[in-house]
Amino acid sequence: MRVPGVGGPREVLGAAIAALAGAGLTVAAVAPVFVTRPIGPSSRSYGNSAVLVASEWSPDQLLIELKRIERIFGRRHRGQRWRARPLDLDILLWSGGAWHSPVLTIPHPAFRQRDFVLRPCIAIAGHWRDPGTGLTLRHLHARLTRPSRLRRCAAGRALSSVGRATDF
Repeated sequence: MRVPGVGGPREVLGAAIAALAGAGLTVAAVAPVFVTRPIGPSSRSYGNSAVLVASEWSPDQLLIELKRIERIFGRRHRGQRWRARPLDLDILLWSGGAWHSPVLTIPHPAFRQRDFVLRPCIAIAGHWRDPGTGLTLRHLHARLTRPSRLRRCAAGRALSSVGRATDF
């Protein structure tokens, strides 16, 4: 396997998917790559995708392999959180439902609030259900991205966070 030292997000993701297959995982589906802005102080754009893999491994065993692949790509788990990184592999959902261990929680705690996670996932597994809410990934994405409706108030008034009109 050629480990990319240089390359854009699409090339890194393509090589990472090849590394998953090379590790003995069956890659059943691959979502398109979506380029998104970073969360936190990083200034570079990120490529986000999702992969559906089949394996007999436990989620903890799979996590060990994902972290090994991240290290091959130059990822170091130290320093500032949210900094630029060459590769970030997470386990979002598992066909076995919820999973809790000292090193891993499935579903991923923040996946419901992240468009850059849900959008690629619905491309390959929109019918999968979140074991916490029972909603499909497609429904979670629709809830996250639908425009909110704001009530109009008379001039000189605003709605506070508790829903009462407040003079200002």
